[in-house]
Amino acid sequence: LGKGETSRLCVRRSGLVDKTRMSPEPDLLANREALIKHNRAAAPSDLDPKDKGTPDEWVPRHRAQVRLTGRHPFNVEPPLPDLMAQGFITPASLHYVRNHGAVPKREWATHTLAVDGLVASPTTFSMDDLLALPAREIPVTLVCAGNRRKEENLVKQTIGFNWGAAGVSTSVWKGVLVRDVLLKCGVKRPADGANHVCFLGAEVMPLGRYGTSIPWHVAMDPACDVMLAYEQNGERLTPDHGYPLRLVIPGYIGGRMIKWLSEVSVTSEESDNHFHYMDNRVLPEFVDAERATAEGWWYKPDFIINELNINSAIAFPGHQETVRLTGKGQTYTVGGYAYSGGGRKIIRVELSLDGGKTWTLTTIKRTEKPTEFGRFWCWVFWEHEVEVSDLFSMGSGVEPDRAMLCCRAWDAAMNRQPDNIVWNVMGMMNNS
Repeated sequence: LGKGETSRLCVRRSGLVDKTRMSPEPDLLANREALIKHNRAAAPSDLDPKDKGTPDEWVPRHRAQVRLTGRHPFNVEPPLPDLMAQGFITPASLHYVRNHGAVPKREWATHTLAVDGLVASPTTFSMDDLLALPAREIPVTLVCAGNRRKEENLVKQTIGFNWGAAGVSTSVWKGVLVRDVLLKCGVKRPADGANHVCFLGAEVMPLGRYGTSIPWHVAMDPACDVMLAYEQNGERLTPDHGYPLRLVIPGYIGGRMIKWLSEVSVTSEESDNHFHYMDNRVLPEFVDAERATAEGWWYKPDFIINELNINSAIAFPGHQETVRLTGKGQTYTVGGYAYSGGGRKIIRVELSLDGGKTWTLTTIKRTEKPTEFGRFWCWVFWEHEVEVSDLFSMGSGVEPDRAMLCCRAWDAAMNRQPDNIVWNVMGMMNNS
């Protein structure tokens, strides 16, 4: 398993370069000016030559982003130390990106959102119309369902590409709640057959536009904070993050958060979009891609992914990191992140130096305050100081000459990360 990219980490008895650590940050949640400054500090000043000749050559991008699927389409995560160094809030330019095709060129003045289906008054909104509605602004952690897939691919190849442990980012999102838009349109209730809300983006691909749906009750529950966002970290969205309008569903996987959103429809049945069924599923370990297609596993409702699961990862020590030995009593601060779905609070993160035989509690740095409904939508950072000498003395049972660092998180529902990888053909939701 890769160093600094998983919840397990081996440290060899070779020399233990000083690490880059998170620097103190201002209270970005309370200071809008500081938030915007933080966001702009990492903004790219020009185009990335790697995009030249692609449909996205007009989109400014940060050159530090690690491209996971070649030049195009743009699927990236930042190096994990760079992500952690930004602190609690991730600048838009270093936020992970999952694009299925070319970025649509949209304009604020001409982009519209059509709302139809089981509503009394189908309506087409301009961006200025949405801007005039009551706004909600909150921090939310977004996570790709494929975060940490690389570890599954090391066990057995999935049908997905190699996400490391940085397919996760946190930003302050501002927009209008979906429920407010639907109420304005006279949305019907489940008693009238309204069971789902479907969303469709402007992204055009050979297999159609990207779309999905969520249950009516999720979209209409004010505690769920389902949002049509037009700002990220105090500024208008960037092209890669859905400019001018995207869906944000706190506590859900990123694959449900449609970018370049242009249509919302209230329906009796869930979306029939190709990507709603053929993506973002966790099938049983014994089902491969051929069997899934032949036996219709993609369409079985129990295997859809919506809410995030409990997860954590070690960021420090980083990949191939060394620490200069200074003498007796030297310590090292191990650190990383943790998150869960559904608004569930992370209540503890534990660390093991011996491959999981013994555990100790870490210290959690909690920046976010719960919403008025008691929900927690963001990651936490954790750390624990260890004696460097313990890295030489606490070998694991498998490899006695090496310490094996493992972390595991718990949430308020007492969900805990599993000890072993649960492989699935899409390589999603790995949290071992």
